[in-house]
Amino acid sequence: MKRLLVCLAMLAPLGFAADEAAGSDEAVQQLAKVRRIYIRILTGGDAALQIRDLLMTSLQSTKQFIITEDEEKADAVLKGAGDDQVFNETHQSSDSINAHTQIGGGVNGSTKTNSGVRYAGVTIGENESRHTQERKHEAMVTVRLVNHDGDVIWSGTAESQGGKFLGASADVADKIARDLAADYKNARKLADSHRP
Repeated sequence: MKRLLVCLAMLAPLGFAADEAAGSDEAVQQLAKVRRIYIRILTGGDAALQIRDLLMTSLQSTKQFIITEDEEKADAVLKGAGDDQVFNETHQSSDSINAHTQIGGGVNGSTKTNSGVRYAGVTIGENESRHTQERKHEAMVTVRLVNHDGDVIWSGTAESQGGKFLGASADVADKIARDLAADYKNARKLADSHRP
């Protein structure tokens, strides 16, 4: 939210449209009024269902919002998509060194003996192959908070390969919850500072 306000302050001298700035200010005011949130089923299959549940837990644990299962009672709806994938990343490399040398000889035409024939040969070879396989786990979620009029009042995206103590899905849910809670607190402070 601070970044948004700083951007708006920087764009104002450049002739940024006043109605666009007012729209952003209105979104901040709308966010400050949100107390009860309904989290809609995210697109993205089974992984998205798990991320939705993790978002509910993470947002509830911020103690900033009431998470409701009844969309009609919500001040705003969190919508979006999520994905969680586990895959193997394979790396393969090969190094090789080879050298071949061959020397020959012949028979002297004036002698009838084979004493003039000489041969030599050298072969050197080395081959090294490496094959590694690494298991990776990545999760991504992108969400938007929408009011009853259908206006987007907040949005966020998070990606993770897993945290120190959290899996990838739990980590992205935690990042979204922290970002939304921080922006909500800033919106509330801004709204409180504008009250008479």
